[in-house]
Amino acid sequence: MASLPRRLLLQSRQCPSRIRSRATQKHTTQWQRPISTTPQLRARDDKREGSAVAPEAKPRAPIELSPEDTAAALARLVADLKALDPTVVSDEQRKGKRGHPFATDMQLENDEDFEIEEDDKRKVAAGFWAEGEESMGQDEDFFGDDITSHGHGELDQHREMRGYNRLIAWEMPLLNQLARPFTPPTAATPFRFRYTSYMGVSHPAANKVVVEFSPSDLSLTPVSRAKLIKLSGPRYNPSTDIIKMACEKFDTQAQNKRFLGQTIEALVKEAKDMKDNFEDVPFDFRHHKPKKFHVFPKEWELTPERKQYLDSKRQEKAKLDDEKLYNGQLIDGKTVIDTSLPFLGAGEQALAEPVMVGGARGKTLR
Repeated sequence: MASLPRRLLLQSRQCPSRIRSRATQKHTTQWQRPISTTPQLRARDDKREGSAVAPEAKPRAPIELSPEDTAAALARLVADLKALDPTVVSDEQRKGKRGHPFATDMQLENDEDFEIEEDDKRKVAAGFWAEGEESMGQDEDFFGDDITSHGHGELDQHREMRGYNRLIAWEMPLLNQLARPFTPPTAATPFRFRYTSYMGVSHPAANKVVVEFSPSDLSLTPVSRAKLIKLSGPRYNPSTDIIKMACEKFDTQAQNKRFLGQTIEALVKEAKDMKDNFEDVPFDFRHHKPKKFHVFPKEWELTPERKQYLDSKRQEKAKLDDEKLYNGQLIDGKTVIDTSLPFLGAGEQALAEPVMVGGARGKTLR
């Protein structure tokens, strides 16, 4: 433990040799009001004229009633008191309720008559268009005895299939009334449009329209027909002499069909224009890859004599098989297995089963 002079020396060393001066604040601290929802209190100022707290506020004048008005009010009060039902008053006093009915013609006799029904939230949510519809009532209490969501999905699928079955059974036969006899296309209808439907299912390809026509059906001159084929480019099939075009750039089938019609009209108009008949442009059918169809050679076809010979050989072989079967010379694999398995099982059971002897732990026997 240090001595007293030593402690004084240490104490003197810890103290600073120069006393720091206090820094003066550049700005005066202003009063800051914390965040609050209460209004600020302002200094009292002169009250406005007519204010309720103003010292010079004038008291309201008392209501003066004439003796005739007072007598009429008392008469009405006495009549209302006489109209009270004493049984209702006593019952309300017993229950400790206030506000007694003045007459019994309001049909307020039971306790249920005083209950105020709340608006059905389902009707309110349904809106104006649900007015007049029958109420579904409150939902039943759930006791944990319902099936899972997967089970409900299976039931929905079953209902959907039953609906389609009803359509097939009752409504599909009615389509026979709309059937029309087939009429081959004429020269006035050379275009064949094809549409795609997915039976009410929304699909991106449902708006696609395909048109097919033959340049030979448009009653064009040979020069105009050749020019139309050259303008069609890879859409022309030289094997079938058909031009095929499709459109799906618009949202509806009608718009796509209209676009195809305008395109065909422009092609035909350009093909009939003889200012440039494209005689110097050769046909380019490199896009078409013809498929090879191999025809069965006529030399390989069976002649009637060959067919008769093969039939006789089959009949002769079947006759020999029947003779071997009845003589016991034909081996039947099923019969052999059925007769041999019982003896094989008995022989295996007679043999003693070998018993494996365990060796030392961690080592395998060789």
